Amino acid sequence: MGTFVTLAEVLEARGSPLEEDEVWCLLLATTDALLDISKKGSGNMCSVLSPGSVLLSANGSLAFKSCARYEDVASFTAPEVQQGHATSTRTAAEKMVVYSLGMTLYWCVDYHLPQNQPVQLSSELEDLLLSMCEDVVMRRTDLLTVLETCELHHKASMLPPAERLVRQLVEDVYRNSVSGS
Repeated sequence: MGTFVTLAEVLEARGSPLEEDEVWCLLLATTDALLDISKKGSGNMCSVLSPGSVLLSANGSLAFKSCARYEDVASFTAPEVQQGHATSTRTAAEKMVVYSLGMTLYWCVDYHLPQNQPVQLSSELEDLLLSMCEDVVMRRTDLLTVLETCELHHKASMLPPAERLVRQLVEDVYRNSVSGS
């Protein structure tokens, strides 16, 4: 499988937020990976993702650390989880991970921005992230809708394959660690 770096390590190495096209590619890749996990049964899917639990591989694939107990993940945790509601269905588990992924990617576009500087996103991406971070579960979007939106955007914008971007982000981390910057 190769060596993995976390999304947090990618941002630390570059010292600046992700750009819009990078967010679209990552959103497509993570949603695709999460849907694969979801098909295997909701017991395999962790309800909380964070910048420290999304793993990027040098071969362009993604993986996720098992359920986060290794860092402060409260800000990435869906409100219903924080309120102690148990997940009873696959849909409920999926909605929690959608929230968590949305918050994780918001963190990535807001990384090291001065507090008074707004995040620079297209209304299309901002609306999608907001629908993912919706506090009310019933109004929150689902993984399939996120995937379809990303695929449409990907085709319309003629973005490179998501795997290529993931490989590039991993290479950038290694390049920075070797050069000692």
